[in-house]
Amino acid sequence: MCNNIIMSHLTKICISGVIAALYASMTIVLAPISYGVIQLRIAECFAILPSLMPFATLGVTVGCLISNVYFSVMGVYDIIFGTLITLIAGICTAEIKNMWLAPIPPIVLNAVGLPLIWLLSGVDAFYWLNCLSIFISQAIILYGVGIPLYLLTKRNIIPLLLNNSAD
Repeated sequence: MCNNIIMSHLTKICISGVIAALYASMTIVLAPISYGVIQLRIAECFAILPSLMPFATLGVTVGCLISNVYFSVMGVYDIIFGTLITLIAGICTAEIKNMWLAPIPPIVLNAVGLPLIWLLSGVDAFYWLNCLSIFISQAIILYGVGIPLYLLTKRNIIPLLLNNSAD
């Protein structure tokens, strides 16, 4: 019994670590389109995973933190508040079990929060235009890439986790 609990927690930590590494590496490799007022952060597709695996919130948040620490031009505001937005979006997404509704928290929170961070850091003053830009880019990534990732995870990863916990 104890070994199953340890293995289950270890598996969740490992999966969260893989998500964090993938998020950070995808964001950093694709830095020219991952940062800035107009951005298409492909790694945001992972933001839907807390709907299936609530523990994935940790991986997405750590991946975002790593990305923001090393490459964000918005500095400390993005490191703190951008990562906090990701954490809150993950917590909210974990409560939504409908695949089509799960992308809504990261889309809305990023669309409202990121332009506010830019405004506070003095980089840009076009708040509502930036909200629209982030809303569109988040929706494209989360529905265009996140939904297929959700389906692949549900079909391939979740059964492995369930089989692992039964051992």
